[in-house]
Amino acid sequence: MADKPKPRRVRPAPPPPPAKPDFQLRRRLLVGVLSGAFVLLCGAVFYRQVIETDFLQTQGERRYLRMAEIPARRGVIMDRNGEPLAVSTPVETVWTDPRKLVTQPDALPDLAKALGLNPAELREKINANRERGFLYLKRRVSFDEAREVRLAIAQHKIEGVDFETEYRRFYPGAEVFSHLIGFTNIEDRGQEGLELAYDTQLKAEPGLRQVLHDGRQRIVQEIEQIRPPRQGQDLVLSLDRRLQFLAYRELMIAVKKNQAKGGTLVVLDVNTSEVLAMVNQPGYNPNVEHERGGNGGSRRNRALTDVMEPGSTAKPFVVAAALERGIITPTTRFNTSGGELKIGKNIVRDTHNYGNLDVTGIITKSSNVGSVKIAQKMDYAALWDLYDRLGFGHLTGVGFPGESTGRLRHHSRWRPFEHATMSFGYSFSVTALQLAQAYGVLAADGMKHPVTLIKREPGKTAMKRKSVRVLGVDTTRKLRAMMETVVSDQGTAVKAKIPGYRVGGKTGTAKKASAHGYGVKRYQSVFAGFAPAGKPRLVMVVMIDEPGGKDYYGGLVAAPVFQKVMEGALRFFNVPPDDPQPSMLLAHQGDEEPELKKVP
Repeated sequence: MADKPKPRRVRPAPPPPPAKPDFQLRRRLLVGVLSGAFVLLCGAVFYRQVIETDFLQTQGERRYLRMAEIPARRGVIMDRNGEPLAVSTPVETVWTDPRKLVTQPDALPDLAKALGLNPAELREKINANRERGFLYLKRRVSFDEAREVRLAIAQHKIEGVDFETEYRRFYPGAEVFSHLIGFTNIEDRGQEGLELAYDTQLKAEPGLRQVLHDGRQRIVQEIEQIRPPRQGQDLVLSLDRRLQFLAYRELMIAVKKNQAKGGTLVVLDVNTSEVLAMVNQPGYNPNVEHERGGNGGSRRNRALTDVMEPGSTAKPFVVAAALERGIITPTTRFNTSGGELKIGKNIVRDTHNYGNLDVTGIITKSSNVGSVKIAQKMDYAALWDLYDRLGFGHLTGVGFPGESTGRLRHHSRWRPFEHATMSFGYSFSVTALQLAQAYGVLAADGMKHPVTLIKREPGKTAMKRKSVRVLGVDTTRKLRAMMETVVSDQGTAVKAKIPGYRVGGKTGTAKKASAHGYGVKRYQSVFAGFAPAGKPRLVMVVMIDEPGGKDYYGGLVAAPVFQKVMEGALRFFNVPPDDPQPSMLLAHQGDEEPELKKVP
C-alpha cells in the first residue's frame, strides 16, 4: 500500500503592517498650542507693559517706595553766657508693620515687657491696626528700653519691628528754670513758658525724602530729597545761670525754714532792665513726665501770673509823687502820735507810736499814718498817675504766656479810705515783676526801661527809644538816700545789709486777701531793694507767701534772702564795693562762685 502524502501546513497570512503615525498632525497641533500660548503671553506682556504699566508701578511704589522724614533739631535755649538751658537730644522711637507683627503672637509678651507696656493692650492695639503698614509702638524710648527691644527682636526673630530717630527735649537746669522755660510735648511743640511763647522761632521743620525699602522695611536707597530740614533758631535769654541757681537755692531754703506756702524772687539789671534771675517755689522737674501733668500750682510762674498787694513797698512811690510836685522835702515833718488815724468809719494804724516823724523817718519806720498824711496832700489823680506810669495795671511786655496785668482801679472810683490804703500798698495788686520794674525806675534815676527776658545786644538803640522818663533825677536820688535808712540799724530791714555795699530798699508785710476778706495770720512778706545804693546796678524783689513760722515781717523773712542773693549777684557781675572795708575788699577779691553741683 502506497504511503499517503503528508498534508501541507498552511502558513497564516502575515498581519498587515501598522499604520504610520501622523507626525504632521501632531506637529501642527503642537505648533498651534505653542503659537496660541505665545500670543497669549505677548498679549499679557503688552497689557502689563503698555496698558497696565501705570497701575503696576503705583502698586510697586506703594510696597517699596516710601516718603521718610529727615529729623530736624529744635532750637537751643541758652542763658546770657551761652550755657544750655533746653536742648534737643536724639532718641529712638520703636515702630512696627502690624501686618507682619500680627502673625507673630508668641513674641508679643516679651516685646511688651521690653517696652514697659501691658501685653494684653499691645495685642489689642496690633489687632486693631492689622491692616495698616505703619504704627508707633512707643516713641522716644530710653536707652535701656531700646536695648531690651533689640534683644527681644533677636531672640524671637521678630519681623516688622524697627527703630527711627527723633528728638527729645532735655532741660539741664531742671526745676531751677522750669517755671520760666516751660516744656514741650511729644511732638516737640512748646506747651508752657518760653517754649510756648517762642515756639515759632524754636520749632524745627523736618525734611522729607523719598526712599526705597526692602521686604523688611529697611531703607535700601535714597531716591531724592523732597524738602530739606529746617533747624530751629536758638534763643539766648537774659538770665544768668549762676545767679538763677543761687536764687533758687536761697528761696527754697527760706520757704522751708519759714514753713511758707511758696515764694518768688526776681532780679533785674538796672541799666538794661534785663531779667537776670526769676525763680519760684514750689517747683517741678520738666524732665519728669508725671510732674508736667501734675498740680498746676507747682508749674505756675508766680512772678508773672500771681498778684499781690505790695504793702509798705509802695510807700516810696507816695513819697516820690509828693517830692516830684514840691509838696514835701525829706525833712518835712508829720505828726503820727498815737499811731492811729481815723478816716471816716475806718482807722489806719501803725505797729508802734512813732510820734513826730520827718519824711525820711516815715520811710525808715514804715509808718502807715505818715504815708497816708503825705498822700492826703495830693489829689487822687496824682497818686494814680504815678502808679499807672510805673506800669501797675499793665502788662510788662515780656511776652510770657498767662502774664497778669494786676489791678489798679481808676482814681475816679476811689473813696477816701481807698485813697488812704493805696498809700501803703492795699486796694491794688501787682506782680513781682511789675514791682521790680517800678523799683528799677527809682534805681535808674527815674527812667523806665522795657523789661525783657531776652538778652539785649550791646549798642542797640531800640531800648532807648522805648524808655520813658517817669520821675526826675533829683527826686529819685533823694528817695534812694531815704531808702538806705531802711537797711540801717534804725530801719526795718537790718538783715538786708551787705558788708562793703550801700543798700537801699523797703520792707512790706501785707495781709493776704481771699474771697472772704483778709485771712487771719495769712501774710505775704516782701522786700524790694537795690545795690549799690549810690549808683544801683541790680534791683531785686523777694516775696515769701504765707510764712507759717513765728516770723512773718518782710524784714525778718524776705530781707535775709535778698542779702544772700544780692551779695552773690554783685560778686558775679564784678560790681565794686561802694562802702568798702579792708576786710571786705579782701574777701570780695578772693570769693569764688558757689559750686552748682551742690545746689538742689
